Amino acid sequence: MTYTVLPVTDARRQAFSLEVSPDGIPLQAWVEIVWLRGIGRWVLSLRDLGSGELLVNRIPLLGTEKASDDLLYPFRHLRQGRGLGSLFCLKRVPDPGSRDPSADTLTGFQILWGDTIHG
Repeated sequence: MTYTVLPVTDARRQAFSLEVSPDGIPLQAWVEIVWLRGIGRWVLSLRDLGSGELLVNRIPLLGTEKASDDLLYPFRHLRQGRGLGSLFCLKRVPDPGSRDPSADTLTGFQILWGDTIHG
């Protein structure tokens, strides 16, 4: 299984392009991570740079602990049924202060995107 660590900071808006190959299928993606103060959550959006298609729009970055917490699971039907792989938001430090990333603790988590976890 191959995973890419998303290069995140605590900046309130982050956007970058990334080449990933979930399940061996290449994808040139535009990733945007934004802190939404109104709901008190980090959210993530993904766009396919090749087709311009918005694949994922502002899903909450929730702390994950097991395979069934795959944040991209609801999107397995996309890309002609090939899906987007799996995405996890794991604690990087033993106690980042909360289960989910807060406004000032995103770097206490590691966001991994890669092959689909079947579970």
